[in-house]
Amino acid sequence: MSRRNRAGFTLVELLVVIAIIGILVGLLLPAVQAAREAARRMSCSNNFRQIGLAVQNYHTTYKRLPMQGDGTGLDPFSGSPAKIWHYSATTNQKSLSFLVGLLPFIEQQGLWDQISQPLDIDGNGTPDFPAMGPRPQAGVYLYTPWVTEIPMLRCPSDPGTGLPALARTNYAACLGDSAVGATLGLTNEDLGDYGDPLPTTEATVKRWLRGMFVPRKKMELADVKDGLSNTICCGEIMTDMGVRETRTHAAFNVTNVDGFDVELSSGSGTMACRTNANLIDPERPLFWNASIFPAHNPLNNDGSPYPGTIEAGTRRGYNWASYSAIYTGVTTNRAPNTELCISQFTESSPGNWSISSLHQGGAHILLGDGAVVFITDSIDSGNQSAGQRDAVTKGEKSPFGVIGALGTRNSREVIEDAFN
Repeated sequence: MSRRNRAGFTLVELLVVIAIIGILVGLLLPAVQAAREAARRMSCSNNFRQIGLAVQNYHTTYKRLPMQGDGTGLDPFSGSPAKIWHYSATTNQKSLSFLVGLLPFIEQQGLWDQISQPLDIDGNGTPDFPAMGPRPQAGVYLYTPWVTEIPMLRCPSDPGTGLPALARTNYAACLGDSAVGATLGLTNEDLGDYGDPLPTTEATVKRWLRGMFVPRKKMELADVKDGLSNTICCGEIMTDMGVRETRTHAAFNVTNVDGFDVELSSGSGTMACRTNANLIDPERPLFWNASIFPAHNPLNNDGSPYPGTIEAGTRRGYNWASYSAIYTGVTTNRAPNTELCISQFTESSPGNWSISSLHQGGAHILLGDGAVVFITDSIDSGNQSAGQRDAVTKGEKSPFGVIGALGTRNSREVIEDAFN
């Protein structure tokens, strides 16, 4: 009898094939992941370009930039003193971010119509909220426009989602190389639009708020004397994911005892925000020590801690509608992806509100002319021992190198180096 040959793999051959497939998958997987991140990064920059175009169109229409800290005026019953810092359901306390004004220019006319008219939440025919809504406040979720996610305001590389955030954004207005005075901006803290800003407030704004956006002040492209292609309009930010990240969970009320350079003249800290802070976990330098909270959580005006729901909402990028720096503001006193160390207890305190992202090695910036540029973590940041209050003066060259020069609008700095 003849024996028939049977086609097939031996066990050894099968194991070899499986091993080869495993090696190929191991080699290809990083490449696939890199390709996906490249696509997400491109989508992120495209979102930023649309925002840049919206800013230009807004300026063409209204002859000014959208205001960072705009909206309806003061609620005289909201609290005392410093009424404009308190929550109100009847006005928004001039606390709306520049992104609210951009809504009709980023294909969000329907959402703008809800905001610009009185809103009846329960459908009983009586408006529950006035036109332009209440103050966007962490922990207050009833006003539906403030909890509406807008895809164009989100970077695909950032997975953050859900409560306790209202609705997140990855794009923020540039305040310049200092945040001194950003909490109040150009307004009267007790009278709002019903009284002129105090002379000391005006002096603070003129001296230290040197960015393309100044809270509660009307700004124009003509104010940018350094050139739109040399001035940051907006910066990318990460949103917090509740893991004590130094780039997204700000440490408030920190002092030089905590390892930061803090200058307390005139009652306001002016942090250099150096990375040798004792608050940072030495084994995981992107995270704070677990023991620092709640000692360095934000405090309310009367000195009491915020309720847990509100404190949990006081994290980076958690509220696209609010002008507060922790949500929609960046400073350029440090390079991208550096820690948020804040000298006081408010959401726009002086300190470091750095540009940040989950992209490898840096983050995007939007320049005043609409160009989107990726800057690296190694960009020249100048003298990192310089504090914001004493080192930054109207008209002076920024002490914070190329990143500081890019953040200022009117210091006549010539930027010769590439943005890297």
